[in-house]
Amino acid sequence: IAVGATLPVHKHPFPRYAYVEAGTLKVTNVETGNSNTYKTGDFIVEMIGQWHQATNIGDSPVKLLVIDQVEQGAKNTVLRQ
Repeated sequence: IAVGATLPVHKHPFPRYAYVEAGTLKVTNVETGNSNTYKTGDFIVEMIGQWHQATNIGDSPVKLLVIDQVEQGAKNTVLRQ
């Protein structure tokens, strides 16, 4: 994720986990306004079924190792229209 970039508002119908390999990421629940900041070495358990977005608030790109636990053939990212 590029420096200063914000991902579109989205949600996950299935569990998603991410390990922050590099950078600093702020994840915000857009329904509650609550946010958490994650940095290199942190492990993220993403929200299921809640609208959220992430912003790279650091000075270098964010690199994530993402693990989805989904049914075969299912997608795990739903963009808000």
